[in-house]
Amino acid sequence: MDKTLNEQELVDYIGSKTKATPQDIRLVLKHEQAYIDNAHKGAKGDIDIDSDDLVDYVMSRKDVKLDELTVENILDSEMDYLMKKGLAGYMD
Repeated sequence: MDKTLNEQELVDYIGSKTKATPQDIRLVLKHEQAYIDNAHKGAKGDIDIDSDDLVDYVMSRKDVKLDELTVENILDSEMDYLMKKGLAGYMD
C-alpha cells in the first residue's frame, strides 16, 4: 500500500464526495494543517484533534466563505480518504 499522500487525488476524492471546488478544498486543508501544526502532540507523537474545535478554527478564518456543513464534509471526506490509504486513524 502506498503511504504517501497524493494531494491531487485527495482533492479529487473530497470533491467527488462534497461537490466543493478544488480551491475551497485546498483552503480548508491549508487551515487544517495550520491548526494541526499548532496542536499538542502526545507522548507517541500522535495528535489528538477535536473535530468541533477544528471546524470552529477553519470557520473563523477570514478567507473561508463556506458554511459549517461544507467544512465538516470536507474534513470528514479527507479523514475517510486518509483512513482508506492507511495514513490516519481514530484514537480510542
